[in-house]
Amino acid sequence: MTKKQKKNLIRIIITSLMLIALIFISVQGIVRPVLYFIPYLIIGYDVLIKAGKGIINLQPFDECFLMSLATVGAFALGLFGDGDYTEAVAVMLFYQIGEWFQSYAVGKSRNNISSLMDLRPDYVNIDDGEGLRRVDPDEVEIGTIITVAPGERIPLDGIVENGTGAIDTSALTGESIPRDVSVGDEVYSGCIDLTGVLRIRTTKEFEESTAAKIMEMVENASCRKSRSEAFITKFARVYTPFVVISAVLLALVPPMIRGLILSMDPLWTTWLYRAMSFLVISCPCALVISIPLTFFAGIGGAGKLGILVKGANFLEMLSETGTVVFDKTGTLTKGVFEVTDINPESGITKDELLCLAASVEQYSNHPIALSLKKAAGKSALMQTEDAQVIAGLGIKAVINGESAAVGNKRMMESLNIECREADKTGTVVYAAKNGKFIGSIIISDVLKDNSREAVKSLRSVGVKKTVMLTGDNRQTAEKIAGELGLSEVKSELLPGDKVDAMTEILNNKNGKEAVVYVGDGINDAPVLTCADIGIAMGAMGSDAAIEASDIVLMDDDPMKLVTAIRVSSKCMRIVKENIYFAIGIKILCLVLGALGITNMWAAIFADVGVMIIAVLNAIRALMYKGASKKENKA
Repeated sequence: MTKKQKKNLIRIIITSLMLIALIFISVQGIVRPVLYFIPYLIIGYDVLIKAGKGIINLQPFDECFLMSLATVGAFALGLFGDGDYTEAVAVMLFYQIGEWFQSYAVGKSRNNISSLMDLRPDYVNIDDGEGLRRVDPDEVEIGTIITVAPGERIPLDGIVENGTGAIDTSALTGESIPRDVSVGDEVYSGCIDLTGVLRIRTTKEFEESTAAKIMEMVENASCRKSRSEAFITKFARVYTPFVVISAVLLALVPPMIRGLILSMDPLWTTWLYRAMSFLVISCPCALVISIPLTFFAGIGGAGKLGILVKGANFLEMLSETGTVVFDKTGTLTKGVFEVTDINPESGITKDELLCLAASVEQYSNHPIALSLKKAAGKSALMQTEDAQVIAGLGIKAVINGESAAVGNKRMMESLNIECREADKTGTVVYAAKNGKFIGSIIISDVLKDNSREAVKSLRSVGVKKTVMLTGDNRQTAEKIAGELGLSEVKSELLPGDKVDAMTEILNNKNGKEAVVYVGDGINDAPVLTCADIGIAMGAMGSDAAIEASDIVLMDDDPMKLVTAIRVSSKCMRIVKENIYFAIGIKILCLVLGALGITNMWAAIFADVGVMIIAVLNAIRALMYKGASKKENKA
């Protein structure tokens, strides 16, 4: 509880005790309103000040103005009427109780999100030869060796140079099981070293580290409002002046009709009281507070599961997902390629073919290149010159004065080299030497453990169509699509072709249904930007993909996509429940108040009660545990 919340709670308690005491103390004359005015000021001075500032700034129409007008009016009715001031104090008291409750709920939601902000390290340990020295994370350059002791949070992204241990990745991925790391493994800032001292060579500066990017995403998330939030803001701007004018008309028109037309007692006091009650009932607190709180809680709840949503608008749109488009490598498959077959042409041995292909690819970090190097072994690699990467096709280089090219079939076609097509399923790497085809190598990828379950589960959350876009060959792509049960597959696509395919899907979508693209590579960045919602797969994804995405799944589990959609759908159900409930109760109470069936006590109970119920309902968006555990085990 914050100091402000404690202060307001004390004000509520003091006012409550004073009000109870005044009910049992019989005081008459001028002393009576003075004694009631003291607790009224204690509990309502801040509301009166805010209302005054709103009037001065020519923006009076808010809940503070409504509450001030209604309670001051109730006080005036007591002063010139029946002498009952209890209602005015009680109305302000109940309003402040509701505000305190709302503040506490928002603080609880904020704490859940703020836990992500604890990722920022206070210091970095650097060994300067004379022992460990603490420096600011912003001062550490790439390539610096830092030391992380057990229990400390890893401050910067890097590669383990020395030491072994287990790290807690839950702050990034939501996964509670520790991950073992050793020399050569990549580690990310924000994770906690559980066992063993780790010496890490940094690969990024702090502002580019995983932790910094997460914090930036969380900080910017609240700036992007959903359609529902925008609707409530516009609604409040029109609604508040409307109810003020309606209250004025309610106070003036019926008495005038009664007195001037019907020649009856105008009952000015009665209709003024009804107008005051009308104002109290009309406060749109439940809507104005609970809708943003629901999205705030939804983003926080998703964050605890390792799903970072960059704005409430994306969380809302995700619930309308009709089509999910996947990249293949690193998204549906592990991206762990293995050489499964080598097909040399006559006069070339398997070892020679593999050695040439691996040598050409030796400076590439592409999964296919890594698998070739792993199969050939470092000792077999030859020195290359003039290596040239041709996007989406392959690599050309010079080895021992001879030209060499390694890539896909279109690479061979672009060089006017005739090649024999491989008839086996997998990624086919074609190789040529001095303009002549010398053979092909088959490399196979492995499906992720949860890919099948994720595609199957997507149908249960309302996704009608699943598509895979890949640069891989048609045979391999169709085989994987068949195994996963995807609706459609498009293969042999360059980055530009993926954008064209996504544009076509967007043009053919139904109504308001959202098209989601899930990918992890640099070549996915344009498509992530093009889609209605771009989702970057994993902390292991490329920086470009994470920057271009709207949502980041902080591990490589495809089931997290299903979890994200379920969190979004739950959040939107709560938003709609609150809108229908709050507006429905408001309309009912406004009608009853205008007819004089309910008094101001009932009005404030309705207002505060609706707000408390809506806020309690909104907090449910934070809680999404059962399904996530089940999904993680799937």
